[in-house]
Amino acid sequence: MFEGLSEKLERSFAILKGHGHITEINVAETMKEIRRALLDADVSYKIAKQFTDEVKEKALGQNVLTAVSPSQLIVKIVRDSMAELMGSQKEDINLKGKPTIILIAGLQGSGKTTFSAKLASYLKKKGKHPMMVACDIYRPAAIEQLKVLGEQVGVEVYTEEENKEPVRIAKRSVAYAKDKGYDVVIVDIAGRLAIDNEMMNEISAIKETVKPQETLFVVDSMTGQDAVNTAKTFNDRLDYEGVVLTKLDGDTRGGAALTIKAVVNKPIKFVSIGENMDAIDVFHPDRMSDRILGMGDIVSFVEKAQEQFDEKEAQKLQKRIAKNQFDFNDFLKQIKQIKKMGNVKDLAGMIPGMGKALKDTEIDDDAFKSIEAIIHSMTPFERENPDVMNGSRRKRIALGSGTDVPEVNRLIKQFSETSRMMRMMTSGGGRKMLQTMRNMKNMPNRMKH
Repeated sequence: MFEGLSEKLERSFAILKGHGHITEINVAETMKEIRRALLDADVSYKIAKQFTDEVKEKALGQNVLTAVSPSQLIVKIVRDSMAELMGSQKEDINLKGKPTIILIAGLQGSGKTTFSAKLASYLKKKGKHPMMVACDIYRPAAIEQLKVLGEQVGVEVYTEEENKEPVRIAKRSVAYAKDKGYDVVIVDIAGRLAIDNEMMNEISAIKETVKPQETLFVVDSMTGQDAVNTAKTFNDRLDYEGVVLTKLDGDTRGGAALTIKAVVNKPIKFVSIGENMDAIDVFHPDRMSDRILGMGDIVSFVEKAQEQFDEKEAQKLQKRIAKNQFDFNDFLKQIKQIKKMGNVKDLAGMIPGMGKALKDTEIDDDAFKSIEAIIHSMTPFERENPDVMNGSRRKRIALGSGTDVPEVNRLIKQFSETSRMMRMMTSGGGRKMLQTMRNMKNMPNRMKH
């Protein structure tokens, strides 16, 4: 995400390389390029100019230490100012109601219904017992879509398909949730292709009736300044609590993420990346600023890894590795855990330095598809006994998986190397790998201090 903006900012910082100190002239030249990069990212001229004026003022007011170059100092100032522009710190969702009622508002096509299911899945993992409510009675198949998504995440969807009064549906869903013991009610309300009074009146009536703890406005980040303008119009009528940016993986400009807080004065609470139901992140302005400037986001990377970490499964795996019993079934489980973490290229971009290294590299979302096909083409006996892979078996597996023998050979070699590396990690008492994974769970907390 934000590849174009990141590259242009990097070029602007390069202006100061080789300079021994900051001057009015070299800072002005750098700010001109930064402002141009922000405008290209669909940031409004007013905010872009205000931002660069503030950065320039901070830069000229500081002395450059001998250990810090002018370009490094500017990067630090831009990083902190950008995080401040986006809200400085994360804003948690309010879950104090009994039940907590969350309205999900937004225009049609913004990803509102999909986000409702992602939020339900996210809260379920946090120990909540959520229910979703289908109040979009206008869009064809909207109710059915929410039902399908509800089945995917294992969350009940309250519907009244014969009832064409969204306000009554929302009101009765809350009574139903109390009766059934649900502690969170996520209400997916109707959007339109454009803002109109009928839609706004209906949303206002639902909000007045159910009195939600949170009203979240979902906006398609790919629409840039249009997203910001729409968010402001909605907020003027609804006075919502937070913003959700969807389709952030497709937005290489980033204007909405950078400026929506400054214009609306409401925090971005979540970002949604991809179609996977796990593809939802709490918005951290400082981490997003790091990613935009190519510094990675190792804390979020570790948090995603620890979400998939199961200590009991890790203990079982560690014992199997120690006994040299690691097989293709275990290998397949590890692949599935990695896939649950999200888009592979996006994950790589969280590791400092990797985003820049991979900027011209295409990593398919289905990068593991051929590996999975090969393993699924093996018999249960072959998966459990990797050493039996002779030439005829490899040929049959290649034919069954739609690949070729060299690709099967590469996978088997990769598996052998992975297995050998894991045995090395578990040597010396067989605890190193498990301890490493435990340390990963605690890393985000240590990095905050």
